[in-house]
Amino acid sequence: DGGRTNGFVNGYHDNRANGGFGGRGSSRNDRGGRGVYLVNRGGDPADGTAFCVWTLLIFIKSFRELFSGGNTGINFEKYDDIPVEATGSNCPPHIESFHDVDMGEIVMGNIALTRYDRPTPVQKYAIPIIKTKRDLMACAQTGSGKTAAFLLPVLSQIYSDGPGDALQYPLSLVLAPTRELALQIYDEARKFAYRSRVRPCVVYGGADIGQQIRELERGCHLLVATPGRLVDMMERGKIGLDYCNYLVLDEADRMLDMGFEPQIRRIVEQDTMPPKGIRQTMMFSATFPKEIQILARDFLEDYIFLAVGRVGSTSENITQKVVWVEDNDKRSFLLDLLNATGKDSLTLVFVETKKGADALEDFLYREGYACTSIHGDRSQRDREEALSQFRSGHCPILVATAVAARGLDISNVKHVINFDLPSDIEEYVHRIGRTGRVGNLGLATSFFNDKNSNITKDLLDILVEAKQEVPSWLESLAYEHQHKSSTRGRKR
Repeated sequence: DGGRTNGFVNGYHDNRANGGFGGRGSSRNDRGGRGVYLVNRGGDPADGTAFCVWTLLIFIKSFRELFSGGNTGINFEKYDDIPVEATGSNCPPHIESFHDVDMGEIVMGNIALTRYDRPTPVQKYAIPIIKTKRDLMACAQTGSGKTAAFLLPVLSQIYSDGPGDALQYPLSLVLAPTRELALQIYDEARKFAYRSRVRPCVVYGGADIGQQIRELERGCHLLVATPGRLVDMMERGKIGLDYCNYLVLDEADRMLDMGFEPQIRRIVEQDTMPPKGIRQTMMFSATFPKEIQILARDFLEDYIFLAVGRVGSTSENITQKVVWVEDNDKRSFLLDLLNATGKDSLTLVFVETKKGADALEDFLYREGYACTSIHGDRSQRDREEALSQFRSGHCPILVATAVAARGLDISNVKHVINFDLPSDIEEYVHRIGRTGRVGNLGLATSFFNDKNSNITKDLLDILVEAKQEVPSWLESLAYEHQHKSSTRGRKR
C-alpha cells in the first residue's frame, strides 16, 4: 500500500525493502547475510502486486527448504525405556517438556516449527545443565538427538545475552569431525536461528576456502567447523576466538580416531580462547575411552557427566543379522536383500575401499537400481549431491566407505548392510548406528567370512548385549578363537 515490502533473505524476514508501488525501492540485509536482494522497480500497481507475490514465493521456498518434510523422524514412544544417569555436583533437575525451562520466544517458536513433540532423553538432561551454565560431558548412543540438545540452550543464551553485531569473532564454536556432520549441525542451527539476528556459519575442508572466507567476513555468531579448516582460517587471520563463550566438541571420540587431537588442542588451548571456567564447554561422544577422559579433564571444569543408555553399546532398536557369505557370493546375496526389503527403502551399503564403492555402484546401476555413492575421493559437491539424492529417495541406495559413518544423520534409513565388515568393533557400532535412529526401528545385515575372524569375539559380545539372535557358527568360531589365543598364551 505504498509502504514497505518485506524481503525474505536466507530464512530470515526482518530485511526491509524500502519503497512502494510508485517508487523504486532497494532492500537492505541488516546482518549482511547472503541472500536474494530484491528491488521494486514498480510504477504500475500491478507490477507492485506481482513483486509482492514473487517475494512471498521466495519466502515460502526458503521456509520449505529450511523446515522440509514437517516430520522430525523421531519416534518418541520408543524413548521411554532408555536409562539416563547424570553424575556431578549440584546437577539441575531434568525436564519433561521444552516448556519446563525458559528458552525464550524465538527458540520456542522454532521448536514448534520443527515439530519436536517433546525432548529426547539426552535433551531432557542436557538442556537444563547447559542452561545453568555448567560444563557437560555427555555419552549418548548415536542418533539420540544431541545436536538439538546443545544448540537449543546455546542459542537461547546468545539471544538472552544479546548477540550484538555479527563480526569475525563468533560467540559459539562447534567442532565436528567431518564435513557431512558439520553441514548437518549448520542446517539445524539455521532452523533454530530462524527469525532472529543470530547468523550461523560453517567452514570445512574440501570446499572453496575463498567463499567460506567471504561468508565469515559478513559476520558470524555461531561457527560450525572441522578442526583442520578452522586452524587454516585462524592462521590466515580470518577468524578470532576471543569472544567464544560456548565451545562444543561433537563426536569427540571420532575426532580423536581421525587424528585431530593436535588441531583440537591448538584451537582450544591458544591464548586468545577464553580459558575453561570462563567459557562454557560441552563434549559429546558415543564412547568414553581413556583418551576422551583425558580430553575432558583438560578442557572441562566441574563438569556433569551424562550417560544416556549403555555407553558405547548398540541400540536395541536395531535388529542385527550376521550371515556367512563368501566374497564371490556377496553381490548376488546383496541383490536378494535389496529385493526383499523393497527398492524404495533407504539402504546404506558399507564397503572397505573407494575402488570397491565405485565398482559396487556401477554393478547396482547395471542391475537397474537407483543408487549413488560417497567416499573420500569424491568432491565435496559430489558428496553433497549424493547425500541429497539419498535423503530425498531419488537414489534410495547409498554405497559408502567408512567416511559416511562419521556422524551422518539421516533419520529414515531402514537398512544398513555391511558388504565388507570393518576390522574393529567400534567402527561396526558407528556404521549400524546409521539406522534405528531417534527411536525408530532399523535393520543391520553384515556379510561375514574367514577374513573377519579378528572381530569374532567382539561381534558376539555386541549381539549378546543387544539381545540379538546369535548364529551357532559364530559362537563356535568365537570359542575356537578364544581357545587358540589362550593356547598361544600358555606356549609363550
